[in-house]
Amino acid sequence: MRAAAPPPDVQSDVPPDAPPAVPAAGPTGVPIRTPAAPLLGAAHRRRLREIWRSAGWPSQDLIEAELLVAGLLERQTDRDGRTTLRLSDAGLRWLAATAQHNRRARDAHEDLVAQVARALAREGRIAWCGLSLRARVGEPGQERWQMAMPDVYSVRHTSVAAYLQPVVHEIKVRRADLLADLRRPTKRQAYLQMAGALYYVLAAGIGEADDIPPECGVLRAWPVDAAPDPTQGDETPAARLELLRPAPTRALSHEAGLPFGIWMALARATPTAYAGDAQLWLGAGGAARCVDSG
Repeated sequence: MRAAAPPPDVQSDVPPDAPPAVPAAGPTGVPIRTPAAPLLGAAHRRRLREIWRSAGWPSQDLIEAELLVAGLLERQTDRDGRTTLRLSDAGLRWLAATAQHNRRARDAHEDLVAQVARALAREGRIAWCGLSLRARVGEPGQERWQMAMPDVYSVRHTSVAAYLQPVVHEIKVRRADLLADLRRPTKRQAYLQMAGALYYVLAAGIGEADDIPPECGVLRAWPVDAAPDPTQGDETPAARLELLRPAPTRALSHEAGLPFGIWMALARATPTAYAGDAQLWLGAGGAARCVDSG
């Protein structure tokens, strides 16, 4: 006799010619249905990474149970009867595939960050990537300090504090990352505490200007198939940036142009290098263009 086909919501690995299985019975004698395979998400990936990096002591929670049911974790017992967890071969493959996916997304993000920073440097601005800055956010009377890490932070190359025009560019290459970011208004508030304007730079296809709050400007980054820019010093072509909406600008109310803490952070950091820096630093923009032209 062939095994009966499982219900639609039950996954079965039983081959069609296998003998019929006797379902397990519960305390009342009613057969227990096998549950469907659990849906795995970010919390499961984090737990797998934690177990991979640790001694594997069990937590005995639902996430761990779902990973065991999915076959991504295995129990092992030592000679003293202590139970620990280890990743199964399937768990290792899933973790490695997740790491590769995240690495590709991170590489695309870092490439666009570098291209935006170089584009700002070509315009005569001083740009930094990967800063960690503090800002006060929250409603009056309930303010708190929050760390902010703008993808690109830039100021004009000027000797007058009032002309600094600090700007933050936040780079997004994935739709999910953009939507998660838009649900964090305090992040935008922190950026606007340290800059006179905030721009979102969206990779083509992940969003439109209407998705972004009105206090922010929007740029779209189009993929470029052109030949490398020889002024870049590498083989990465510059992204083509399309202005979808200009950002509202305002002056910061600091005598030195920026808060003291930000000046200290900039002093410890290294701005983005650009092949034309030497000429841009030595004279006015017109003189630099004369040297560049031949």
